[in-house]
Amino acid sequence: MTEDIKVTKRNGKQESIDMEKIHRVVHWASQDLEGVSVSQVEISAQLTFFDGIKTEDIHETIIKSAADLISTEAPDYQYLAARLAIFHLRKKAFKQFTPPSLFNQITKYTERGIYDKDILAKYSRSEIEEFDAHIDHWRDMSFSYAAVKQLEGKYLVQNRVTGEVYESPQFLYILVGMCLFQEYEKSERMDIVKRFYDATSTFKISLPTPIMAGVRTPTRQFSSCVLIEAGDDLDSISAASGAIVKYVSQRAGIGINGGRIRALGSPIRGGEATHTGCIPFFKHFHTAVKSCSQGGVRGGAATLFYPLWHLEVEELLVLKNNTGTDENRIRHLDYGVQFNGLMYQRFLADSNITLFSPHDVPDMYDAFFADQDEFKTLYEKYEQDESIRKRSVKARELFAKFMQERANTGRIYLQNVDHCNTHGAFDPALAPVRQSNLCMEITLPTKPLFSVQDEDGEIALCTLSAVNLGALESLDELEGITEIIVRSLDALLDYQDYPIKSAEIASKNRRTLGIGVTNLAYYLAKNGMKYSDGSGNKLIHDTFEALQYYSLKASNKLAKELGACPLFSETQYAKGIMPIDSYKKDVDAFCSPELKLDWTTLRTEIVKTGLRNSTLTALMPCESSSQISNSTNGIEPPRGYVAVKQSKDGILKQIVPDFENLTSQYELLWDIKGNEGYLQLCAIMQKFVDQSISTNTHYDPSQFEGNRVPMKLFLMDLLKAYKYGIKTLYYHTTRDGATDEQNNSKPGDDDCADGVCKL
Repeated sequence: MTEDIKVTKRNGKQESIDMEKIHRVVHWASQDLEGVSVSQVEISAQLTFFDGIKTEDIHETIIKSAADLISTEAPDYQYLAARLAIFHLRKKAFKQFTPPSLFNQITKYTERGIYDKDILAKYSRSEIEEFDAHIDHWRDMSFSYAAVKQLEGKYLVQNRVTGEVYESPQFLYILVGMCLFQEYEKSERMDIVKRFYDATSTFKISLPTPIMAGVRTPTRQFSSCVLIEAGDDLDSISAASGAIVKYVSQRAGIGINGGRIRALGSPIRGGEATHTGCIPFFKHFHTAVKSCSQGGVRGGAATLFYPLWHLEVEELLVLKNNTGTDENRIRHLDYGVQFNGLMYQRFLADSNITLFSPHDVPDMYDAFFADQDEFKTLYEKYEQDESIRKRSVKARELFAKFMQERANTGRIYLQNVDHCNTHGAFDPALAPVRQSNLCMEITLPTKPLFSVQDEDGEIALCTLSAVNLGALESLDELEGITEIIVRSLDALLDYQDYPIKSAEIASKNRRTLGIGVTNLAYYLAKNGMKYSDGSGNKLIHDTFEALQYYSLKASNKLAKELGACPLFSETQYAKGIMPIDSYKKDVDAFCSPELKLDWTTLRTEIVKTGLRNSTLTALMPCESSSQISNSTNGIEPPRGYVAVKQSKDGILKQIVPDFENLTSQYELLWDIKGNEGYLQLCAIMQKFVDQSISTNTHYDPSQFEGNRVPMKLFLMDLLKAYKYGIKTLYYHTTRDGATDEQNNSKPGDDDCADGVCKL
């Protein structure tokens, strides 16, 4: 009999199991939920009870029992399991279900050195008590099970050695707001902190991993993305490597530009020796990236960039694949290959691409980004110069090799460097964009360092956040939401520390932000729209117009209060050029160019008083944070109605939002035939976004003869993306046919799987 089982209490004493107590907790957690059975959870849990079981193990067994029942037939088990997990979490953190007062919470953990001491220094007890009265701890009951486990595993402040957790989710949201706005005038900050808390705790705003995990602690580095450029000499390469180590250790995802490094066999020291080429130095960067585990929050990861016309390109393209030897492979970096219009022209003309070592062709590497006409002139000039080392390859063969490696690995990315510079936030003559970041959504200026603390170099940082489109009732809400995001992220730039001086100078001069979106699949579904058929084009056009417009408006308002960013003059905005002025007009063929908002007045105000932030928007992946807000991932169509994420706590299942009512409206990834509809949506978004988009391509071999996707289709999508003005391509996904469940990460899938620059 179950009643005969003895339970070992936390103090070591044993007593008979109290099944009635267990029943009361499960019954409490089931209130207002549909299709859940209290008895089924209890019976399933009882099967694994044993004599001497610890109290904590009973809690975890019941939680797992409820979590195992999560399915499309009974989606509310994800909330039952979540409530049980919150009950258990609070018991562990507070030794009781009811959280302590906010003041006692802050005092206790500030004294232990766990919370930032500035919280008590900046806020009075009466202010803290007013915030406490505003906190709604019952919002903890809105989380899904996957969200609670993500919070518990990654975001709640804890001792990662002992497993001791110090807080519950609502404390996280209010404390983040208090820290970010601590320098605001007392007359203003009470309101803005409350607004921030309400927007984040009701999932209207999705915060990135570094902010959720770090703000309120003594560690003050929260930029999600770091872009580091290496020069073509040992000092610069060493400085880049040192910068990588510093930022990987502080939870950042890294973009590395290694494109300047000269090719194998180049003379050095006047011919005294020959250069070892790119690969040994890329290995050096790889070692730097993998040197830190990031405190258990996530692993180090980087994407490394180089131009398609680099003399070593054919050797570099294969670095990711699983053939070859350790000497000629670097498998745990991702790679971003850089294209421009001239490369595509050579492809279309079925002519050749000439490969050069960057150091052999003066000014050409810089012109590749800053001036497309100048690049073409220099490129053709150097092609005719017999004294310069070079090699000519068929353009179509090189493109095919690129696509082959992209298809085989999924992790060879593409950057259209001309689009990044002609349709971006920066004047390429003054501040060219020469690389992207880990996840391909950031396009910011960089300069090589020549020592780790070189103040003349430029490391670009970008701070991210996302709007949960699914939580919007009206586009008018975006005005208030974007203002909160712009203010909070801008404040973060001054709140955080900078381990490297060039990063601090650049960040405070440019004040770059990246506001994105999550839950697009749900947003389309609830509005009766599809990815594939163009039905969502107008909705997306109006939505992203509003997102960019209100973000710019908020930044302009902030500039009037605090001043424009010091390097505002290096932006296109300073000349009155908005993203709506420079997009590829090919987009108009499938989406009306009609604008709904008053861009004329906004343009005038921006030219007159500037922007607080050089960039405002970037569309990033939202892996972990989408689970917190119970959203579909970023802009991606779901692979299945049940998202499955493997974590250290086991398998986490999450049902797409409002599954019961919208089953027929959701368009699953592998039900979409081809990339056309998705690419059109990305192109429409890119019309307004001043940075880039983590744009993915998807292929299902079963749709083709012999279960092989034709190379022609890969190349057509490549050309189409360029034609539509898409700046970057991120993952290339091939359906393996194993399951339609959305499996976002597999054991051993390091690099990006757990976040890094993802939200």
